[in-house]
Amino acid sequence: MDQRSLQNIFQSFNNLRVLIIGDVMLDSYIWGAVERISPEAPVPIIHVKKRDVRLGGAANVALNVQALGATPVLVALCGDDDNGKKLCSILAELKMSTSGLVTSTSRPTTVKTRVIASQQHVVRVDEESDRVADAEEEAQLLRRIESLLTTCQVVIFEDYDKGALNASIIEKTVALAKKNQIPTVVDPKKRNFLAYKEVSLFKPNLKEMREGLKLDLESGNQHQLENAINILKERLAIEGVMATLSEHGVYIDYRNEKILLPAHPREIADVSGAGDTVVSIAALCVALGLPPRQIAALSNLGGGLVCQHVGVVPIDKQELLKEALEILE
Repeated sequence: MDQRSLQNIFQSFNNLRVLIIGDVMLDSYIWGAVERISPEAPVPIIHVKKRDVRLGGAANVALNVQALGATPVLVALCGDDDNGKKLCSILAELKMSTSGLVTSTSRPTTVKTRVIASQQHVVRVDEESDRVADAEEEAQLLRRIESLLTTCQVVIFEDYDKGALNASIIEKTVALAKKNQIPTVVDPKKRNFLAYKEVSLFKPNLKEMREGLKLDLESGNQHQLENAINILKERLAIEGVMATLSEHGVYIDYRNEKILLPAHPREIADVSGAGDTVVSIAALCVALGLPPRQIAALSNLGGGLVCQHVGVVPIDKQELLKEALEILE
């Protein structure tokens, strides 16, 4: 991968529009320090220093897509509550459209609150509903998908099992994308794992493959991994799979190429949101028709880079390009 081709790829990201369908949420952070143990119970008392609210889930994928220079187009459910208003406010501040959001009066906006003391993750509190979208919500989501999909060059399904995606929405969206020759990339979870038939690229991690296929998969066992991917490709009739393997890197089986790339040695601070970064980079690369090795290499690099930061953060495009030029030449 020479310097000119890398720079051309990163420049081409700016011309892409990406339809992101899935579960949006807010990632809330309470930062503080532990100064003593509570006299009421054997738990630390956190002296709060700072609070922060960030986009999470499919909204963090949108943030990564925007950080890479492309235009994100979100389709998702959010609650008719203060947190839903906050989410829309943040999107507006970032100049992201909210026209694809469906407001539900019967579910809360998902919020994950993490308490972090002295760089240590102490506890996480989740406020959410994982109820599957009802008939009216599904109809509204599909209307938005139908109106927005053909304006985009790639579709990302960002599934967190919170109910915005179901088999019907997936099937109809994939059919519409195939009709318009628009590739589809999936970041799956357990509930809809086997619903993503005929997609272009499926991006599970090992845990998701174990749960979705009900198989024993040992970390680092390539034979088991390849067998699982063959089963997955056959059952879903998908074009390709890119499996993220944590400290073992990434494995891609796509367009008649099978490649295992090792992880780059790093000081890991937090793995939260790394999958969002990986699927964002992979989708842009698929939209540009890049070969499997480039898709896997850039995605692997980006996923590692965001793990060096505490909390969910989007990729830094210039940092990714700089490291790609140094490592992938």
